[in-house]
Amino acid sequence: MQTWFCDLSPNSSKSFFGVMGRRPVVFSSQRSGMSVSAVSQSLILLLSASAVIAGFSPEEGDQVNRFQQYLRIRTAHPNPDYAGAVSFLSVQAVSIGLQTLTLEFSPGKPLLLLSWHGSDPSLSSILLNSHLDSVPAEPSRWIHPPFSAYRDADGRIFARGAQDDKCIAIQYLEALRNLKARRFSPLRSIHLSFVPDEEIGGADGNEKFVASGHFRDLKVGFVLDEGQASLTEEFRVFYADRLPWSLIVNAAGAPGHGSKMYDGSAMENLMECMEAVARFRDSQFDLVKAGVRAGSEVISLNPVYMRAGTSTSKGFVMNMQPSEAEVGFDLRLPPAEDLDVLRKRIEEEWAPTSRNMTHQLIQKGPNRDIAGLPLVTPTNASNPWWTVFEQAISASGGKLRKPEILSSTTDARFMRQMGIPTLGFSPMTDTPILLHDDNEFLKDTTFLNGIKVYENVISSLSSFRTAT
Repeated sequence: MQTWFCDLSPNSSKSFFGVMGRRPVVFSSQRSGMSVSAVSQSLILLLSASAVIAGFSPEEGDQVNRFQQYLRIRTAHPNPDYAGAVSFLSVQAVSIGLQTLTLEFSPGKPLLLLSWHGSDPSLSSILLNSHLDSVPAEPSRWIHPPFSAYRDADGRIFARGAQDDKCIAIQYLEALRNLKARRFSPLRSIHLSFVPDEEIGGADGNEKFVASGHFRDLKVGFVLDEGQASLTEEFRVFYADRLPWSLIVNAAGAPGHGSKMYDGSAMENLMECMEAVARFRDSQFDLVKAGVRAGSEVISLNPVYMRAGTSTSKGFVMNMQPSEAEVGFDLRLPPAEDLDVLRKRIEEEWAPTSRNMTHQLIQKGPNRDIAGLPLVTPTNASNPWWTVFEQAISASGGKLRKPEILSSTTDARFMRQMGIPTLGFSPMTDTPILLHDDNEFLKDTTFLNGIKVYENVISSLSSFRTAT
């Protein structure tokens, strides 16, 4: 792993410096994707630019403008501009007065760590996490270019990452900027992590960061990570993620002529598997439709690919039944689900060896914390951090919905794996849920309100004395 230190002072002759052993290494423009002059120009422009938006104060206009600038940096896979994003965020951090440190656990995948040290180093710190990357976008399907950060007459800012989750990155920073301006002094240290590769599993990002000495040195006691928008006036908060798994089933059978009807072909065996899975999936979905459980409280099992047949240059051999067939499923489990029960179901119902089937159940990340407990953060009086968070939301004029399990998966699981209380929260009310969708947007007023909410939350959490 390499550690990079960013020097953005006016007298610096270099933009980035790395340390490998005791030898300083220049973070060159080839590695960073930005020249020294580009970084210097961005510093001048970003610190001097002032956006005038009707109905907003100059400060609010600047906040919206900085959000739009960050959205215009193309951090979508498969080629995210991590260097550009880190450079932009580093400039913002320096302008606020935060300490910056750039870590690189895998080549070309920087992780930016910002710090505001508290007055009592004996207390554990709080960590605000956000990911740098985003999923791809198909421009032809958008009403405005997905990396333009176009703001329409209704204040909707269209961009990939507007909700997932570049909004919270800038809201964190702007909340700290406002707290600094009113001379707030935190008791606990406040850290911000901007991590790569969350959208592709986080193996080279947060997973390695949480396992590092750098993370241990932070003495993190509580984490805020991303959440989701709410369709109502109540904020949503998530105390757990569903666990991601992959299930691959292989079926074998004797090949035969396409016209022949016989028992035990590979395709027949695979169809038996698909039908059994479909029955189970329907039983889970019926619970959601009936309102008995939320979508995140059931097991979801969806086919994502199927592979079979004898291929030719023009397609497939249509008069021959294959000897092998394969299907893959995306599998998501609530955190307290009994894996032994699931394994038994797979072995006896979905992929029994008696029908010439084999399977692979692939774990994609942690499923228990270091104490062997489910990856769940308590949202009751047993967790003092929850009480502080809940009171801070109320003090900001907001309301919380009943805490939820997130249907999808975030980097929060890696922090929960370490036994650290972690909540998923993105302050977006009265907003359609558009993460990974076409025409993703966030209204400017919603973005600005989120900054005020984070001011209350961050100041409350960092002033909390009781928890260690």
